[in-house]
Amino acid sequence: MIANSNNFRPLRVLLSEGNSTSAREAVTALGLAGHHVEICDPARFCLARFSRFVARAHRCPPMRDDPVGFLHFVEDLLARQRFDVLLPIHEQGFLFAKVQGRLAARTGIALPDFANYRTLHSKASFSRVLAELGLPQPETRIVSSVQALRAAAHYPCVVKTAIGTASRGVWMVSDEAGLERAVSEIDAAGGLAGEILVQAWIAGATEKAQAVFCRGELLGFHAYRQIAEGAGGGDAIKRSVRRDQVRADLAAIGRHLDWHGALSIDFIMTEQGGPFYIDANPRLVEPMAAYLAGVDLVDLLLKVSLGETPLAVPDGCADVTTHQAMQALLGTALRGGTRRDLFRTCRDLIRRRGAYAGSVEELTPLKFDRLSAVPLAMTALLLLLSPELAQPLSTRGWGAHLLDSNSIRTIDRDIAPA
Repeated sequence: MIANSNNFRPLRVLLSEGNSTSAREAVTALGLAGHHVEICDPARFCLARFSRFVARAHRCPPMRDDPVGFLHFVEDLLARQRFDVLLPIHEQGFLFAKVQGRLAARTGIALPDFANYRTLHSKASFSRVLAELGLPQPETRIVSSVQALRAAAHYPCVVKTAIGTASRGVWMVSDEAGLERAVSEIDAAGGLAGEILVQAWIAGATEKAQAVFCRGELLGFHAYRQIAEGAGGGDAIKRSVRRDQVRADLAAIGRHLDWHGALSIDFIMTEQGGPFYIDANPRLVEPMAAYLAGVDLVDLLLKVSLGETPLAVPDGCADVTTHQAMQALLGTALRGGTRRDLFRTCRDLIRRRGAYAGSVEELTPLKFDRLSAVPLAMTALLLLLSPELAQPLSTRGWGAHLLDSNSIRTIDRDIAPA
């Protein structure tokens, strides 16, 4: 556990949503540090609501369907109540970055310039940044028509829409039939009107890195390998790794974009080497793995949000294994697991054996937050009753608090920059 410093001051922190795994883990880190935590979310019973560390949940308009109403709700809340920090834990950063000048007049917030935020919110723009800096990525073509997409596809390949979170807008394509399915689904979602990436498929291990920056300078860094996959490309089991080259490359990206706040990237490591960078998230993704490895990225982000310039912190320990029981259960069911398989996963999680030997739970920490048992127990019960419920359960986290093409257009058209 990371100890508080002698000059610790508890803060009033408002999280911009409470239904993602990132929000739930940020709540834990904030609560363990002794901060007062409140959340905004359109759902009455969002994931983070089941925590003793959440003092209050504010039901707000859904950002996806009503970004203007959501922004007005947050600004009204900040006008009526004092919060030291507004933490844009997910895609709300896109909206807040556009108006951060007026938000910063009421609370602490750490975001880069809107143009730079937008650059890393788009997979196409991120690919261009990698090319500009000479950083490695899979062979990539960016197209803007169905004809160009079909011409660029060489199997196997990965097709991506420029905007998408939690593996939304990503298709593994191995033949023409798979490509036609991807084209049909992209068209149904309205993605054919924008840029589409076609990347060569690279066999290797998925790894991720997280960092916090202060005006372009990297302050804290953590990297881990995905050991087992959960729902939506999420991580059921992680193991911390040391990646000095990734640290240097991420620092270069941050300096190039004068990044301010949190930033995470995904990459592939092959048997021959790597990294090959494949995605960027302009936010702090699931910070508890870093916390348990000895790097409190949430604390750094709070300090930067308050306008401080904290000292850089050492990287965390390697070979620290963590897991998310909910993701493990959903992953088992999504891979076609039977009730017997789910019982076996439950047993291994409870007894900390098999793949979970020596691992620490990061999402639902029952040891010091017993209320977190509620969504975990409900997930386990529903899956044991019907493993087929895994798909609708897993997509609940991709809902009204996220952006889509319509909400992005509304933000561009109807919300004036501060």
